[in-house]
Amino acid sequence: MVKSQGGLALEVHNLSKRFGDRVAFSDVSFEVRVGEVFGFLGPNGAGKTTTVRTLGTLLEPTAGSAVVAGIPLRPENGVEIRRRIAIMPESPGLYLRLSVRENLEFFADLYEVDGPRERIDGVLRAVRLADRAGDLCGALSKGLRQRVALARALLSDPQVLFLDEPTAGLDPVAAREVHALIGGLRRRGVTIFLTTHRLEEAERLCDRVAILSTTLRTVGRPDELRDQIFAQSLTVRLVAPLPDPVATFGGLPGVTGWAADESAGYALTVSDPAVAAPGVTRALVAARADVLSISRSQRSLEDVYLELIDPAAIDTDHESG
Repeated sequence: MVKSQGGLALEVHNLSKRFGDRVAFSDVSFEVRVGEVFGFLGPNGAGKTTTVRTLGTLLEPTAGSAVVAGIPLRPENGVEIRRRIAIMPESPGLYLRLSVRENLEFFADLYEVDGPRERIDGVLRAVRLADRAGDLCGALSKGLRQRVALARALLSDPQVLFLDEPTAGLDPVAAREVHALIGGLRRRGVTIFLTTHRLEEAERLCDRVAILSTTLRTVGRPDELRDQIFAQSLTVRLVAPLPDPVATFGGLPGVTGWAADESAGYALTVSDPAVAAPGVTRALVAARADVLSISRSQRSLEDVYLELIDPAAIDTDHESG
């Protein structure tokens, strides 16, 4: 695959999809750069899968517009868009009585792939399944079947690859193998649109994420979103509580507030950890405190998600929309 240079892989403007009176998603706008891994997060029923199906030309939007792999999302452009993208759904949809190679031969013929033998050999190597090509898909573990499904999605050499919950139901080892494959695709310049319920997975893999709950709540890099939503802080751990925390922390440069916990720890709200930490350290030494650690508090993407999404709306079961 030739690595694309610059530009946008997806441009979405005020896109909406309704099914009668039910709103699947509404007024969604975002952009995805070429070669980016873009995470699409949200609870079940938020509209993630419907968005993927809409951008993949399987559903027609109710309102708004989009450009997919450089082509306007219009009914007359559906065939051309599908030649430039691939979608890997949560359920692999393989023929279990056929071998790995026979499955890929069937789909290569369906997709009218040029040079199918060489292409199949290439995708098998890419997902590290060349030695399992003769195995029946029904005899493979779920993790291996996910790799076959990824190979199938790569047959058309897509510019944009939509992955819908690619590690759902996989054990940690199999999930890590899929993560490694995604990293390899990124290095080859494939744009990846990833929907996942695994927030640690999104934080590890994605350049940027969007959080959707029918409408788009936010878009950005995980570190940017943390800084936008949460104040910066330092966590102090001591052997014993301070006798006078106000005297120790009050008036220190960069410290704007503090709160104690029940285990001789203190959470300090700071304007800049790099400015505040030296002064905090000196103040603790002067107070003869036995310091176990002083560290910058690190909020996770899960913290951001829970701040923006009502936890009652979260369901780890399969999403229908």
